[in-house]
Amino acid sequence: MSSEGESVATVPCMLHRSGEDYLKTILILQGKNGFVRSMDIVKRLHLTKPSVSKAMRILRDSGYIEMSEDKRITLTEAGQTIAEQVYEKHSIIEACLIKMGVDASIAEKDACQMEHVASPQTIQRMKAFVRG
Repeated sequence: MSSEGESVATVPCMLHRSGEDYLKTILILQGKNGFVRSMDIVKRLHLTKPSVSKAMRILRDSGYIEMSEDKRITLTEAGQTIAEQVYEKHSIIEACLIKMGVDASIAEKDACQMEHVASPQTIQRMKAFVRG
C-alpha cells in the first residue's frame, strides 16, 4: 500500500471494470495458489468458461497477461500494476466500510463496485479514516 502522503494511482480508462476485476482476481489467486488457470477464475467469479476464455484473450492481446503452454496465467508488469492498484482501492474501501459498522460480507461486495468509481481524493480520505 502507498504511504499516507502518496496518492493512490488511477487505473487507465481503456480497461473496463470487468478487465479490472479479472486482473484483481488473477492477483488474488496467484497469491493464494501460486498459479492461476482459467478454471480457477471461472470458479471464483461464477462465470462461464467461454466468457473467461474470451476475457483472457482480450487481456493477453492487450498486454496485461501471459499464458503459458500449460495454460497458466500470469500478470505482465502492466497487468500487475493495475491489479495492485485496484486491489489497494478495494482493500481501503472495504476496511473503511467495516470500520463504519457495515457487515463484512456487504462491505466486500460494496467495495467491488466502489473500487471502480471512487476518486483518488476519496480513497485518500478513506485511507486516513481507516488509519485514524
